[in-house]
Amino acid sequence: MSMNRRILLASASAWAVDAAWGQTPHHHHPELPVLPPAAEPYAKLQGGQPHHLTADQTAQRSFDSPAPKGPVGRWVPKAALPIPRSEMAWATEWAGRLHVIGGYGEGRVDRGYHHVYNPATDVWHNAAALPRGANHVAVVTLNGRIYAFGGFIEQNRNPDTNAYVYDVSRDQWQAIAPMPRPRGAAAAVALNGKVHLIGGASSPTEERASVGWHEVYDPQTDSWSRRKALPGARDHVGCVAYQNRIHVVGGRFNTFEYNTALHHVYLPERDTWELRAPLPTARSGHGMVVYRDRFFAMGGEGGIINQPGQQTVFGQMESYDPKTDTWLSHGAMPTPRHAVGAVAIGDWIYVAGGGAVLGGGVQSAVHEAFSL
Repeated sequence: MSMNRRILLASASAWAVDAAWGQTPHHHHPELPVLPPAAEPYAKLQGGQPHHLTADQTAQRSFDSPAPKGPVGRWVPKAALPIPRSEMAWATEWAGRLHVIGGYGEGRVDRGYHHVYNPATDVWHNAAALPRGANHVAVVTLNGRIYAFGGFIEQNRNPDTNAYVYDVSRDQWQAIAPMPRPRGAAAAVALNGKVHLIGGASSPTEERASVGWHEVYDPQTDSWSRRKALPGARDHVGCVAYQNRIHVVGGRFNTFEYNTALHHVYLPERDTWELRAPLPTARSGHGMVVYRDRFFAMGGEGGIINQPGQQTVFGQMESYDPKTDTWLSHGAMPTPRHAVGAVAIGDWIYVAGGGAVLGGGVQSAVHEAFSL
């Protein structure tokens, strides 16, 4: 089936969504084409050709955490992504499968890739691509549907306002109400039947400024509203929703030269933010998931581009206990990466793809899973 036939675009209205799909989402994945694992683990953005990491590039890897040591856990390799990818920034889970959407790959920064991983078979599948490719697209699952918001059309620049919803059973995307303001590298989480879109970076394109915007999408009305902004505008954060709270952890102020360990929690009943214990390893572009009632942060990047000795790609795995407001460290990710696709499914955390060096110059197909 062609991409055009698999992508359904309609006017951004709740009436259009309801008429096309009805009120109740379907709860099964369709048969999707199987994709073989990538033959090579890395590729250069320029030209999209296979790449072997240099000694200087592997020297960027960092593993040691300052946090108290917790259970080491174990990492195991899983089926590689079909192609090396990075700058997805996030991934999402639905019905026990990992969805990795958008990003860099095959020499371009505006890919609409949509790869779906089945842990039960250790196999990747090809799903309908985003109607418009972009990098650093915010994705989230809510009530059986997958939502995708914004992203950059150029390399970490030129954000747009596009917003889409994906019907899993039909393998189709549909346009919904666009975001009020353009941004990429924002964080999207579901809370109380709505999607909270927090932080990110926006115009001016030449400067790529971080924002603290906090906007909420309501699928029932296909409309947006505003909430109290994130203190300390930043992008490339880790973000999870847990027990009626939203935690925003780490990130950067405009660039990875200025990473932060800040940890804010949003209290929806008061529409306000409070501080919590900071991330032990300040970083941005890291993954974050809820696993065994803790928040696990892995990967990320920081430093100054083209400055040997000042470029870092993090492998640190650190977890936060919301009951005690404390952090622990665990066994580091064997292959440090940033802008990964990370989700928790069952008793495993899956971390797919991501940038292998500081910046977006080298993509990775590496896929590793962690369990305590």
